[in-house]
Amino acid sequence: MANDTNIVVLIGRLTRDSELRFTSSGTAISKFSIAVNRTKRSGDQREEEVSFFDIVVWGKIAEVLNPYLTKGKQVSIAGELRQNRWEQDGQSRSRIEVVANNVQLLGGTPSGATDSAPVSRPSSPNQASYEPQGTNRVPSAPTGFPGPEQFDDDIPF
Repeated sequence: MANDTNIVVLIGRLTRDSELRFTSSGTAISKFSIAVNRTKRSGDQREEEVSFFDIVVWGKIAEVLNPYLTKGKQVSIAGELRQNRWEQDGQSRSRIEVVANNVQLLGGTPSGATDSAPVSRPSSPNQASYEPQGTNRVPSAPTGFPGPEQFDDDIPF
């Protein structure tokens, strides 16, 4: 049996504010679309090509990120493709969405501070809590920690 892979990584800008909804069991679902720009050459000219992707985020991550997922915001998405199939008016229909496992807010706020915080979905769907993986904070040195000037220059190796 072959090992199949389904991994997608995209960086783009939201085309609209995210929509937050809840399933009947209370699970949060956030849906939004992103535009990904690409420059391609056509002879001697460069042309901008835009692709649009529908993104779905599940669980606590959807709730936490929803206020920040606004039109124009640049995001990095890592996830997998999912194809939904249904019948409509006797015809088979399908739609491909990106189910995000990791969403990272990119760019800065108007004051220049960054609000980049990667958030990942846990590997187990039964895991109860969802925590951000990083917050871009630099830890401060513990009090009483000697500076580099207090070490000997001799290297023991």
